[in-house]
Amino acid sequence: MPGLMEAGICQILPLVAPALKAIFERLPSFIVEGIEEIRLRRERPLAVRYHQEECFLNIKGEPVHAFSEAYLVSAEDIWKTLQLISQGSLYAYEEELRQGFITLPGGHRVGLAGRAVLDGGALKTIRDISSLNIRIARAVPGAARHLLPFVLNFQERRPYHTLLVSPPRAGKTTILRDLVRSLSYGLPALNFPGLSVGVVDERSELAACFQGVPQHDLGPRVDVLDCCPKAVGMVMLLRSMAPQVIATDEIGRSEDVAALWEMVNTGVSILATAHASCWEELEQRPYLRELIEQRVFQRYVFLSRRRGPGTLEGVWDENKRLLRGVNVSV
Repeated sequence: MPGLMEAGICQILPLVAPALKAIFERLPSFIVEGIEEIRLRRERPLAVRYHQEECFLNIKGEPVHAFSEAYLVSAEDIWKTLQLISQGSLYAYEEELRQGFITLPGGHRVGLAGRAVLDGGALKTIRDISSLNIRIARAVPGAARHLLPFVLNFQERRPYHTLLVSPPRAGKTTILRDLVRSLSYGLPALNFPGLSVGVVDERSELAACFQGVPQHDLGPRVDVLDCCPKAVGMVMLLRSMAPQVIATDEIGRSEDVAALWEMVNTGVSILATAHASCWEELEQRPYLRELIEQRVFQRYVFLSRRRGPGTLEGVWDENKRLLRGVNVSV
């Protein structure tokens, strides 16, 4: 099947129920090449997202739009898929279940939904799992290349404190990952040295660690704290690994902001992401507004899906001065 390896389906096929595997093996190439998500919902249509489109699949692996024509995912399909994902020992994944996802070899992620089990008001685990969202990992080497002249401080030989901003699924994590990789390897063509980068990967998306090993290539000078809260992880990395750069995903809570202040005052460069579609939305979040007003971040990169994931809408400095406004897609 054309594009099978690139799409990651080859790594997913052994981990889904036999009935689903047979369907995915028949997928047309135009879906395989752009597949992003596979949605399994008990007694609901089998759905996939590809090239920013979503459709249901019938038993022949053909895209359909009518509920009545789609293959309905059974409880057995979900149970068998869970057994294959967990190698028959779902209890061994209690910590992952508490986080709501399981990371697979290759960096693919399975989100879970079902009955929440609480302990003292805190989520302990998820039982009676009824929905799985398989997100296909796809690194894009070079995705951040067009940003490098704007986010690198060549005089001080470090990146500017940079915040990547976009709505969900608009490419900010992909670009952050490539920034980390570029800094870790160094950029000989730009006469920019390799730097030590600490990654706090609270939801296992940046490095996608499987059994402690990053499944994405982040370069030779990276230290990863996997499944660690951002505020705790940033301080831990600063004290234990002496990074020159710290990267983390999806900041916004008060404790994140407090930790960022501590990082900035030590001279470490910060790379981070946040959810928003524009300046107005970003400034409506009180803790992020504080960072904006205090000019903590020196670069703001706004992305969208307008021309596909990673469309660059603009780069601004700490004074909201537009540095680049050309629309390009990674």
